[in-house]
Amino acid sequence: MSDRIAGLTTKRRAARAGAADSLVILLHGYGADAEDLIGLADPLGPHLPATMFLAPDAPERCQNNPMGFQWFPIPWLDGTPESVAETAARGAFAALDAWLDAVALETGIPAERTILLGFSQGTMMALQVGLRRAAPLAGIVGFSGRLLHPEALAAEARSRTPVLLVHGDADPVVPFASLKEAADALVAAGVETYAHVSRGTAHGIAPDGLGVALSFIRDRLGLAPGAAS
Repeated sequence: MSDRIAGLTTKRRAARAGAADSLVILLHGYGADAEDLIGLADPLGPHLPATMFLAPDAPERCQNNPMGFQWFPIPWLDGTPESVAETAARGAFAALDAWLDAVALETGIPAERTILLGFSQGTMMALQVGLRRAAPLAGIVGFSGRLLHPEALAAEARSRTPVLLVHGDADPVVPFASLKEAADALVAAGVETYAHVSRGTAHGIAPDGLGVALSFIRDRLGLAPGAAS
């Protein structure tokens, strides 16, 4: 099921147990779309029965893959001037922030019951926007991404939402070193930070990383460890 929320086409998976009391928001990467990540509701949903899953399409078509979307251009991939990319990124941050406000209003699910999960450019968005919202989220999970402007985080963060970073050590797209750079800046900013290395994994989400993410999500939502509820 998909609809429009605050101008963004949004895929939706209802909670398996009926009324949802928590929310997992899935932010796709550069050149992909909401369909790319909403499928994570299939392996995660049985373990999160009262959780709704939402995945928005990024606001603009991808310059390198017109079939997909981008949150903002990436100069070293598509040749966009740095100044243009920065302006587009600021617009994307504002769009996601407004979308999160609209989702909270529509669903009635508060920030403390909401998880942001991003992949690649979606991780950049999750870290940039999630930590600058006044109301702390339940948690942020970032797969195979980067922290944008790490030097600015400590001064700009408005909440200290716990973060889990997951990265493959064979990633040829976003350097594996990005995990340590992000973790160091998060810790320096006072953010409770966890990290997991998926050995031999390239630019993707491996089963071990998804399992660690599920444990983190269940913990942040106050669910007992273990199998499906």
